[in-house]
Amino acid sequence: MPVAPDLPMIDTILVEVANPGHPYGVRGVGEVPIVPPAGALANAIHRAVGVRPAHLPMSPAHILEALWAR
Repeated sequence: MPVAPDLPMIDTILVEVANPGHPYGVRGVGEVPIVPPAGALANAIHRAVGVRPAHLPMSPAHILEALWAR
């Protein structure tokens, strides 16, 4: 499971435009940055060993199982 040190540096951009779809005009900001690292790790593993993990955690044991299944 990725943890904070595994994430790349993220540049924050403040968007000061109200969200018309919310009664108070607020926007979510914390959910999006955690999505890309899992896909990036899966791509790196695929490029390194030739199998693409489809679930977390992408542990060595799961990678070995995927290699044996291939």
